[in-house]
This record gives sequence, C-alpha cells and structure tokens, in this order.
Amino acid sequence: MEVYTDFAEVYDIFMEETPYAAWRDTVCEVLRQYSITDGLVLDLGCGTGTLTELLAESGYDMIGIDNAGEMLSRAMDKRDRSGHDILYLCQDMREFELYGTVRAVVSLCDSINYILEKEQLIRVFALVNNYLDPGGIFFFDFNTDYKYREVIGDTTIAENRETCSFIWENYYHEEQRVNEYDLTVFIKEPDGRFRRAVETHYQRGYTLSEIREMLARAGLVFVDAMDADTGGAVSAVSERICVTAREAGKESGRC
Repeated sequence: MEVYTDFAEVYDIFMEETPYAAWRDTVCEVLRQYSITDGLVLDLGCGTGTLTELLAESGYDMIGIDNAGEMLSRAMDKRDRSGHDILYLCQDMREFELYGTVRAVVSLCDSINYILEKEQLIRVFALVNNYLDPGGIFFFDFNTDYKYREVIGDTTIAENRETCSFIWENYYHEEQRVNEYDLTVFIKEPDGRFRRAVETHYQRGYTLSEIREMLARAGLVFVDAMDADTGGAVSAVSERICVTAREAGKESGRC
C-alpha cells in the first residue's frame, strides 16, 4: 500500500503545530557554524515543502526530494505561490540522483526512519556523502528505538478537525524493531460527506550508536548529536535526536 496519498491532502492541517520555523533556525545556525550561508542545499524527504520554503526564504538555493508524488504536488503549489526557485524531484532517497554536489543536505521529521534495513540506510548515507561538496554538512533527525518501544508503540492517537480527522493506531514489532501505524483519515467532501482513506506506514527506530556506525561505513564523519526536543545532550530517554555529520574524502574543487 502506498503512503502519503490521501493523507497528503490533509497533511499540512495535522502538521500545523509542527515547529518548522524553529527547525529552520536550528538548521541555519548549524550551517552558519560551517560558513554555509548560501548555495545549494538539498532537503531529503521534503514532503509538502514547508521547511524547504523556509530555507529558500533564508537565502539558500533549494532542491527538494521526496518519493510521494502527492506530497510534492503540494510542495510545488507552495512554490508557485511564493515564487521561490526550488527544484523538486520525485525520487526514492535510497537511489536519488543529483546533477552535481550541494553544500549541505538536511533531512528532518524522521524521514530516515522509513528506511527499515541498515544496509539500505548505509546506502542513503553513502549517496549523501557522494553528493556533498568537500567538507559539506549533513544535518538530520531520527526517532529513537526508545520512542517507538516505550512511548508511542501500541498506542492510539486521534485528532478531529472541522474538515478532517484521523485515527493513528501504533503497533510495535519488537523483533524487527519496527513501528507499524495504521492511519485512517476522514476527509470532508464539498457535499458535506466524509471520505474514508486508510494507509499503513512502517518506521524503524535506531540508536545513536547504530547511526554513528552506519555514518562511518558510508564514509561520513560524525560531528555532533543533540536531543531534538530539548536541544541538550542525548540521553537514554531521548525520543528524537538531531545529528550533524560531515563529508570526508573529496578533494577541494572536485564535483
């Protein structure tokens, strides 16, 4: 079953309280630490393009990649309204291709948790490393295994809005360390009736030590990590972690 099809229609409604502006500020602060204040930046797993737009507004030349065409359609609608010159590509992050290198890659809102196999995630990291400028920066977040196992696994979350509602049922598969969530969405049609749509998503939780090992295997250098919710040090009960990694191995001037 495909994901982010019908849900894409109401995704921004349910994500309206997501702190995108704060995420943009954090990304910009991290990139400024490495003198990256402009130039090409890739938003990997860009979804409907909210963060992509904010980074474009901050002066970066943005590329957005996502494998959900319906999500990208909404991102392109935002681009039409803003006038930002953003290139959107419908690609799987496990095999994405660019025309050249970029100064930085960002991937937020647990996009990498959709990669369920370690070898495939190493492949994603290797592609990031390949498309980064010499010394370029990779900034991303991920949900931890602790979050799926102890916090949201085997719980049900529901929200009701005027034009839509959803039921999000979580099932944690301990052996695979995969969280399955069955999402039922009710979308109000123009005639007042509600259309029901169902999607099933799978995300795998990782530990910071696993992420560090996979970054190293992909040729990236781990730089730093922080608790995404507190901005402080990572702990055993961190639910989401932000990681900064750096490209290594290219000679300056090489594309």
